[in-house]
Amino acid sequence: MEKVKLGLKENWKQFALLVIVNAFVGGMIGLERAIFPQFAELEFGVASKTAILSFITAFGITKAIANYYTGRLANKFGRKNLLLFGWLIAIPIPFMLIYAPSWSFVIFANVLLGVSQGLTWSSTVVMKIDIVGEKDRGFAMGLNEFAGYFAVGVVAFLTGLIANKYGITPYPFYLGIFISIVGFILTAVWVKDTRIFVHKESSTDKTAKLDNIFLETTFKNKTLSSVTQAGLVNNLNDGMIWGLLPIILLSLNYNNENIGIITAIYPTVWGIGQLFTGKMSDHYSKKAMLFWGMLLQGLSILLIPFSSDFYVLAAISAILGLGTALVYPTFLSTIAQATNPSQRAESIGSFRLWRDLGYAFGAIISGIIADLFGVEYAIFLIGGLTIISSLIIKFRMPEQIKTIKECIEVDEVKQAFKNNK
Repeated sequence: MEKVKLGLKENWKQFALLVIVNAFVGGMIGLERAIFPQFAELEFGVASKTAILSFITAFGITKAIANYYTGRLANKFGRKNLLLFGWLIAIPIPFMLIYAPSWSFVIFANVLLGVSQGLTWSSTVVMKIDIVGEKDRGFAMGLNEFAGYFAVGVVAFLTGLIANKYGITPYPFYLGIFISIVGFILTAVWVKDTRIFVHKESSTDKTAKLDNIFLETTFKNKTLSSVTQAGLVNNLNDGMIWGLLPIILLSLNYNNENIGIITAIYPTVWGIGQLFTGKMSDHYSKKAMLFWGMLLQGLSILLIPFSSDFYVLAAISAILGLGTALVYPTFLSTIAQATNPSQRAESIGSFRLWRDLGYAFGAIISGIIADLFGVEYAIFLIGGLTIISSLIIKFRMPEQIKTIKECIEVDEVKQAFKNNK
């Protein structure tokens, strides 16, 4: 135990490997980011917005459930084993998309993708938090989410480019075969489990344990529940953007290459921005970053129906990415700071359960509203909900997030002052 040292510098090799692994994890989502609405319509004749967005619903629900159980089982089975199992599930997915005989089969492939993403992404998040310690936690989350979402953007752009040149299928999905196999090999050969770091930190950490991790994270604890609702709304609007933005761009007669560029800007800015916002969350008000990030997202979404120019839409996509970059690493570093190390994985799992259910809620709500009233009304609704979420952060979440350890230190200082007096 005494040889185990927490910290980014002390564990930089393993940390860098986990960053690379999470880039491959993100790349698996990027496969579907730009081309799936066209894939649904051209290959399977699926025209309904609700039906098209059903693949996001399937993905969101299964990823959310996998997130929760990854958090609960991380201490029992080990982070590496769950990560490896997630990659094993990912390998058949691109083959299933290439040879899918029906849209239902595509939905099933997305069920597997959701399970795989929940296991792999949650494991890399928890493992990085385990090894870096409290000092660089936000920076660590920034690097993790940067790698994942930058890869989403890059692969989304590449699939749009490939689809424009060679067609919607099968060539774009060949990327997925490469990504899943390399991700599995990297994990199996070089990644090490990190449970020993949790034992090390738990021996000195005095943060009070939660009575009921799920209920506290979801409803009761003002800090944790404020973050959880914002995470849900963040992915609710992301689910809408994922499904409806390519449809809007198609209606404006953009080709696959330009659709790929605009849809890629958002996750790319989101990804790169986290290199800076993750570090910021270690030093600046987490509450302020969450409020402004959600507000920026909401305002940029409301502007989409009023725009048709390529450069204006590209700028909106960039602003949306910036808003998301402000909140994404801050969500995780806030929860990590507010929970005991032994309960951290499960609290993060509970948060990620609700956050990724946002994909499903976003796809269902925006799909139904788009079919009934039009795409613009779906966008207005989701944008409005995002702004409401920012106000919940502002008025419900405490300004200072203090661990019990910090409170004890303050009490000790007060007692010493009284004794000296």
